[in-house]
Amino acid sequence: MTQTIHFRGATFTQSAPSIRECPPEEGLEVAFAGRSNAGKSSAINTLTDNKKLARISKTPGRTQLINFFDLSETTRLVDLPGYGFAKVSRALKEQWQENLSEYLHERKCLAGLVIVMDIRHPMQDYDTLVLNWAIEVEMPVHLLLTKADKLKKGPAQNTLLQVRKSLKEAGVDDLVTAQTFSSLKNAGLDQLKQVLTGWLTGQTSKPS
Repeated sequence: MTQTIHFRGATFTQSAPSIRECPPEEGLEVAFAGRSNAGKSSAINTLTDNKKLARISKTPGRTQLINFFDLSETTRLVDLPGYGFAKVSRALKEQWQENLSEYLHERKCLAGLVIVMDIRHPMQDYDTLVLNWAIEVEMPVHLLLTKADKLKKGPAQNTLLQVRKSLKEAGVDDLVTAQTFSSLKNAGLDQLKQVLTGWLTGQTSKPS
């Protein structure tokens, strides 16, 4: 019998500047990563039906900490710092990059990674970098092509097919899945919940 994950019950628990300040490695967690303007906070808020859970800044790149949200005593969502856009110093960008890489490589309770991308600009350099880090440690990844409402259905579907084709050509389509998503219209929400529930309950079957 499949366990139910109550995403609407998500509550903020803590922020951490690096992996050393993260909560104890108990249970399972799923992390969200993405460019600072890709709609990551909006996706988390839509998933949890809480518009105030993940902060949406008018200045992309403000989220500089790893933020943890409890779903239950043994499951969590994690909002990773946005990357690739913020107008910050090179040293700070390098520090963020180091923290992100360290988290993905060393966090043992991490069950899967959602990489959030604007469907109009998928697979940017930083997206590919983070994806490759996850693949290195054989981490299941789900690509969330957000803002699908900005495109008509045909072009949106074509973009999804192109992304899936590139994953297949790279030989990683057994580890990486992809879907379209719109926070504005709640489109793709059930599919996202299906993927995350599979990860957080220890079932790793690919989504339909």
